[in-house]
Amino acid sequence: MTKKRIIPYLLLLPGVLWLGIFFLTPMFNLGATSLYDPSGSLELGYQMTGHVANYADALSEYYPQFIRSFFFAAIATVLALIIAYPLAYAIALKAGRWRNILLVLVIAPFFTSFLLRTLAWTAILGDNSTFVHFLKNVHLLPEGGRILATPFAVVLGLTYNFLPFMTLPLYTSLEKVDPRLIEASSDLYSSPFTGFRKVVLPLSMPGVVAGTLLTFIPAAGDYINAQLLGSGKRTAMIGNVIDNAFLVRLAYPTAAALSFLLMATIVILVAAYVKKAGTEELV
Repeated sequence: MTKKRIIPYLLLLPGVLWLGIFFLTPMFNLGATSLYDPSGSLELGYQMTGHVANYADALSEYYPQFIRSFFFAAIATVLALIIAYPLAYAIALKAGRWRNILLVLVIAPFFTSFLLRTLAWTAILGDNSTFVHFLKNVHLLPEGGRILATPFAVVLGLTYNFLPFMTLPLYTSLEKVDPRLIEASSDLYSSPFTGFRKVVLPLSMPGVVAGTLLTFIPAAGDYINAQLLGSGKRTAMIGNVIDNAFLVRLAYPTAAALSFLLMATIVILVAAYVKKAGTEELV
């Protein structure tokens, strides 16, 4: 094999080693753990019995948390899209010399910890916060009502924390839109809404697809928002169940099985979504 033919393989080697060490190896260990005998323990050890029933048992016991996780993630994704699209449109096509400043503001939450940002929302949405008192004063929230420790608070936290993941891909796609195409649609007597629907929206679909994927996937497996902004079992997501099974109950086979089920479900949903949207939308 000539030197020129070897070089591409050598360039691939670091990436292949990285995937093998930090992705494939943990995945193999996780898969093996999911097949251990669930009656084992740290003191007695676990036996590899190929206990496939771990998957059925875990799903039958925790399917409400699965459904709730994907439901919360879907709502948060839709809300993030509704908020992020006008913001990205304004930054890409209308901001002018303010564009860089607005982009910095969009990515500013990344400068602080995900945990700290979520903790800040516990203060904002707390029963004695100024925001909650304001809502009660304008009769948008009944006396005795609350926002913290509700499903609404969890969805709000998911939307806020993953909003930059939606905004940045949308901005990237909208920035590539040629303003002359919008002007041409106007010259052809189309209304602003028709021009947006026929020109801007189709050209921005790669950003829509990428943004929804980058928002939905981490939101479905998130556990911090439900832990800090939710109220225990009533708002628990599958990430909370896995966290509790691994770190509190030490039910490693169940936790590993739930992790694999979550990953498989997300892969199936994403594959179906990408197939429906068309892979060309990701280019």
